Amino acid sequence: MAKTTKYVYTFGNKKADGNGSMKALLGGKGANLAEMTRIGLPVPPGFTITTDVCTYYYANKRKYPAELHAQMKTGVAFLEKCLKKKFNDKDKPLLVSVRSGARVSMPGMMDTILNLGLNDQTVLALAKASNNERFAWDCYRRFVQMYGDVVMGVQKLPGEDKDPFETIIEDLKEEIFPGEHAEDTRLDAEALKALVLRFKNLIKERTKSEFPTDPWKQLEGAVGAVFSSWNNDRAIVYRRKYGYPDEWGTAVNVQAMVF
Repeated sequence: MAKTTKYVYTFGNKKADGNGSMKALLGGKGANLAEMTRIGLPVPPGFTITTDVCTYYYANKRKYPAELHAQMKTGVAFLEKCLKKKFNDKDKPLLVSVRSGARVSMPGMMDTILNLGLNDQTVLALAKASNNERFAWDCYRRFVQMYGDVVMGVQKLPGEDKDPFETIIEDLKEEIFPGEHAEDTRLDAEALKALVLRFKNLIKERTKSEFPTDPWKQLEGAVGAVFSSWNNDRAIVYRRKYGYPDEWGTAVNVQAMVF
């Protein structure tokens, strides 16, 4: 029986599958997170999807290894056990960040996604747990905005002067505080709820797709965006300039949010 390739390396609770010498496989961030965990630093638990997946992805017409999904499920289950939280739980939802992480840092890679796991139900749990409704809805607003931009591709179109999400924010502030040029911090929870709705409508209008509410769909989309960013124009130009091979690939780091 063929041995299953390990594509997901967990770290947390002072234990890690990897270590600091494994930058080729885990990327710089992933190897360092594993090493910091091993030496006892209080690192929020997470898991790293290896650079081998990125290499496989491009060698196989942007498809994933058959084993990856089950290994990601095991990685999320590890986080749930560490934190006693669960994806999509209405009382204690698991929220994560998703970051790219090649063995060397380079421009063009996907921006970090924060607060993944929030939706119209879990945001209520975050509001209750934090006793701060505005904080929860601001986290949700930022998540929808970032995900819509870097994963779903809702960005400034030719002829538009500003990022469309920022335009929506400015328009709402002008409605609530006409002529005042108000700071974003003046938007209360109700205003932030309105922003979330308007952001989702923008995403639907531009992409013809609904913003995903299932945390698993959110995670799959974010992981795919990391691997896709490895071959965007800026990253390719940077690698050619400094002689880094395309075959290196990038890892993906999924890590629990600290709150």
